[in-house]
Amino acid sequence: MSKKVLITAKVHEYLINELEAKGYTVNYQPSITYNEVLQSIHDVNGLIVTTRIKVDKAVIDRAGPLEWIGRLGSGMELIDVEYAESKGIHCASSPEGNRETVGEQAVGMLVMLMHNLLKSSLELRENIWERDGNRAWELGGKTVAIIGYGHTGSAFARKLRGFDMRILAYDKYKKDFGNESVEEADIETVFREADVVSFHLPLNDETRHMGNLEFFSSFAKPIYLLNTSRGKVVSTADVIAALENGTLAGAGLDVLENEKLDTFGETEKQQFRFLLDHPRVVITPHIAGYSHEASIKMAKVVLEKLNV
Repeated sequence: MSKKVLITAKVHEYLINELEAKGYTVNYQPSITYNEVLQSIHDVNGLIVTTRIKVDKAVIDRAGPLEWIGRLGSGMELIDVEYAESKGIHCASSPEGNRETVGEQAVGMLVMLMHNLLKSSLELRENIWERDGNRAWELGGKTVAIIGYGHTGSAFARKLRGFDMRILAYDKYKKDFGNESVEEADIETVFREADVVSFHLPLNDETRHMGNLEFFSSFAKPIYLLNTSRGKVVSTADVIAALENGTLAGAGLDVLENEKLDTFGETEKQQFRFLLDHPRVVITPHIAGYSHEASIKMAKVVLEKLNV
């Protein structure tokens, strides 16, 4: 009898084909719900997830023969890794697979903000030809601070090299990672020197709402904020307050605290509309790590790590 793999999100056909070639029976359920996973996991040997399904103790306890969990992308906050590994279940993620595209999008969002690309393009669609109001600020000579210098943070730094920016990086849990183009910095230097701040952090109790009004107000000058990590690393209400009081010069957000638009309450709807309408905000629907190339690279990385 062949072993079974449950895939709980949209994936490239490469992953399905590779698993089948290795002898697995693949149950491809890209729209499966958490409750449906609970009902389906009892005879599954392998599980592939992204950011949709929480793999908690209840799921793991139902998963009798489960041998491994593969996370496409970075961040393991939805998986109870400690409990899974206590049951002998191997867990692996694949941040190496989508770090380059995240770095590219962070650069793109920064260029859009500082050069008013989105704002001026939308104005032209309303027959508004505005040059002075869309005069750019050049990236060259500015200082960007990267908060979290892991896979995506370091990729963002590499992508910035051609822009003649000063690059600072702050990582509470890493030391001696600076190089000829990246300065290792403490948080006080970041607050004092940065023109741009980009979050590249996992979501946990320490990082939740790290981007809050107190944090934004600690900078010596208004900053451009980029967040391509996790939505809850930044407080939406505080981003709005900081935009209104001038603490933030602009914001590029690929992730939101709540990304299920059909579940928005009235306050969330008002916040979302404010951000969409703001001339110095760029929002995208969690696509920074979602390139065509990354979908294959992530699959290759996770299969290699899982040794399946």
